[in-house]
Amino acid sequence: MSGHQNINKEILLKRINELLEQGNEVLKSQFNITTSHNPNRYPVGSYVSLALQNGFRASSLSFIKNLYGETHPFYKEFDKGTDINRLCEAKSGIQILKSIKDEIENDWLVSFKQLISAEIFSDFFEMAKYLLDEGYKDPAAVMIGSLLEEHLRLLCKNHSIEIVIDKDGDLIPKKANRLNDDLTKAGIYGTLDQKSVSAWLDLRNKAAHGKYDQYTKGQVDMMHDGVLDFVRRCQ
Repeated sequence: MSGHQNINKEILLKRINELLEQGNEVLKSQFNITTSHNPNRYPVGSYVSLALQNGFRASSLSFIKNLYGETHPFYKEFDKGTDINRLCEAKSGIQILKSIKDEIENDWLVSFKQLISAEIFSDFFEMAKYLLDEGYKDPAAVMIGSLLEEHLRLLCKNHSIEIVIDKDGDLIPKKANRLNDDLTKAGIYGTLDQKSVSAWLDLRNKAAHGKYDQYTKGQVDMMHDGVLDFVRRCQ
């Protein structure tokens, strides 16, 4: 694992430890309801502070969503299992965070994401190759260029490089050429790769804007092989 990935791992572990501390503070607010006659009409049982639980829940869901997305079981289980301020639900939330921490510490998170990305990229490169073999150089060029841009974004995420610009409070996605420059400055790859990426992005832009006579099928063939090699080398 590279130094940049270690930094990213340290940031994630730091944040999840903060969330676990927040969860432990929630547990300290425990109170018990022993009679049905109480101001808040809680059923009999053990509870925690509603305000602290809501803060813990919101912060944790935001973290899990950014890490895995809303469709992941961790997100769904945390969302479903912490919507009431019962003590058992607070404990359940803490246990889910501990499971996520285990994945981060053992590098399972990175490995899983890279495996999925590799499979998706492989499928799309095969589609682009099929288009080329059938003589459709223009849609192939657009597809390969899109794969290249997505890989640049993944590289930035893997190496803790911002992919957006804050412009007057609005987060604007960086252009692909800007990502290319930032990755080169960070030392993720060298100037030769930077120049190749710039050329491939230029070819993609020509294809996307209908300038089909400004490049050849042979150049798209070379682009396909070059981008595929770049994606495999630069992780």
